[in-house]
Amino acid sequence: MRRVLWLLVLAALPVGGFFAWRTWRANAAESALANLQTVELQRGPLTAMVGATGTVRANQAATLTFETTGTVGKVNVETGDPVFAGQILVTLEETSLPSQVILARADLAAAEKALEDLLNSALARAQAQLDLAKARDALQDAEYRWRVQQPGNRASGEVIAATQANLVLAEEEVRRAEEEYNRVAGRPEDDPVRALARARLAEARQKRDSILRQLNWYTGKPTDIDQAILDAELALARAQLAEAEREWERLKDGPDPRDVAAAEARIAAARATLEMALIRAPFSGIVTFVSARPGDQISPGTVALSLADLSRLLVGVEVTEVDINRIKVGQEVTLILDAAPDRTYHGVVVEVGLAGVERAGVVNFPVTVEITDADELVRPGMTAAVSIIVEQIEDVLLIPNRAVRVREGERVVYVLRGGVPEPVPVVLGASSETHSQLLEGDLRPGDRVVLNPPAQFEDNGPFPFGGRR
Repeated sequence: MRRVLWLLVLAALPVGGFFAWRTWRANAAESALANLQTVELQRGPLTAMVGATGTVRANQAATLTFETTGTVGKVNVETGDPVFAGQILVTLEETSLPSQVILARADLAAAEKALEDLLNSALARAQAQLDLAKARDALQDAEYRWRVQQPGNRASGEVIAATQANLVLAEEEVRRAEEEYNRVAGRPEDDPVRALARARLAEARQKRDSILRQLNWYTGKPTDIDQAILDAELALARAQLAEAEREWERLKDGPDPRDVAAAEARIAAARATLEMALIRAPFSGIVTFVSARPGDQISPGTVALSLADLSRLLVGVEVTEVDINRIKVGQEVTLILDAAPDRTYHGVVVEVGLAGVERAGVVNFPVTVEITDADELVRPGMTAAVSIIVEQIEDVLLIPNRAVRVREGERVVYVLRGGVPEPVPVVLGASSETHSQLLEGDLRPGDRVVLNPPAQFEDNGPFPFGGRR
């Protein structure tokens, strides 16, 4: 009898275990269903955004430093003061400046006077004109001297023929004078007739020799040395004329631009040296910090003050290569500052970088956003969360991002059908911070999707996919 009882007990154990498991499964399913958060799918507009974080900065900012040694004389601004471009902000005491800075004032006056003389004086132009005329005249003389010295150019044929005739006549005069002298040559040397005949002979010979030399010159040519001198004189005259022409071309329409540029450079150098004695505003803006005080002893590189142009406030962010092609200049932006979390500011994309920068294996591109409604709460250096509106879509089926899961490499959404969650594969399009656009999937408006599917649903727990209680 006892043996039969034990057999009955052993036979009842599996049946009891099965019913116990069924009870646990039912209780677990009911507990899971009770904790589900669901939402009804609806159609509507979707604003797709790309998010990033950046730092607010001014349109332009500068830290101004001293360029020389000295003692601070006057500080003309305080923190928060508006300034205009070129305004003198800080000056140094003149007596504390290095000698080259002090002497720059005299250098500037001399350079300005030299430029004024260069622009207004006509002396250089007149001298160049005179030199040109003299060079042309000198070349004409040199060309004439060279030309008349060449063979065949010293005299015309008529002149040579006349000279030859004169030589014949002179030879005849010499012959007659010699005959006359020979008739009286035996007389004493103090005889007047003999002396007269001798004088006439000498005169005849001199005249003949002169005509002969002249004929020889007319029909001859210059020596090698004379020709070399003639050639050199002609080349020199031509070179001097070329130089005079260049100088005239340089000055005929006024002062040489190169001379003016050199004079202006000397003025600029003197002014730059004088500017070392003060600090000017390089652009219009607001003084954000002042460190210089009257009486401070400074050296090159000492910080005087900081300046920022707050007329435009910008935010620089970095966008990954996955999203950068969706970013365009002109897209609208919303911003939330850590310093003002309860306010939403607006802006626009003003610049998109063309080259990315790799950091830790991720390539990011710089994007600049301008805040269009900045107020007194927005300051450079603040951290801003930026959302760039890249797409605005109307009338699409909206899938809550919280409802999307990844199962076996594909996105799925759990839908309550008959009280049981069923996975539905989906293909999503544009997305915002809270919703995504449904491109493909067996979903309709009014379907209730699970926002927080528990792990047992995804792991074939109490309700396997497509199963029923």
